[in-house]
Amino acid sequence: MLTEKRKLAKGTPYETWLHLIHGGLPGPNVMIVAGIHGKEVGSIRAAQELVKQLKNQELAIRRGTLIVVPIANQPAFKKRVRGNPDLNRTFPHGSDRRATHEMSRALFKIMQNYNPDWYLDLHEANGLSSKSKDVLGQTLITNPSNAAVPTVQKIIKQINATSIPPSHHFHIRLHKLKGSSRTAVAEHFHARSVTVETCWSLKMNTRIEYQMLVIRHFLREAGLL
Repeated sequence: MLTEKRKLAKGTPYETWLHLIHGGLPGPNVMIVAGIHGKEVGSIRAAQELVKQLKNQELAIRRGTLIVVPIANQPAFKKRVRGNPDLNRTFPHGSDRRATHEMSRALFKIMQNYNPDWYLDLHEANGLSSKSKDVLGQTLITNPSNAAVPTVQKIIKQINATSIPPSHHFHIRLHKLKGSSRTAVAEHFHARSVTVETCWSLKMNTRIEYQMLVIRHFLREAGLL
């Protein structure tokens, strides 16, 4: 397993680290991005924990390539704010291949270079979806026609069958969000593309554990582990 570390958006206020982990065998490309919204700290900590576990060989990528960007919006993360403008509205959409922000342009360039088969966008949201269909905490979101839908349904069923409290159960949401990284990578590269939303009112360690649990399930389904 070969690991590389590169600067993304180098020389700009959004400069951040990108990690590449190559398995020893051919396989799919999987891209994981966190911190598009700077105040969603649990998802960022999970992405950092993922990189740490890979470096310490607690988790091993056997096939394909994993691309991880733990903090996509450094200025927003430093201030613990969502970000202005909202980075998740600045990615290309429809037939337009132009991103409208320097960081979304940098991330879209990585997508173009690696043409990911799978894409996870790690976020956090309000509320528990088990208690209200109007909130996004504890959901996995994908576009209605995306090829990831069966896998999302399978993973949710597996996670909810474990010993987690029923109030923490995950639910699927089908929603096309114009300008989001999830929709951009689905439309332009036909990736199986999913947004992960844990509930930010839960304890930090719990949120990180749930994010990591979802990540591991997707890495297995993609065939990297």
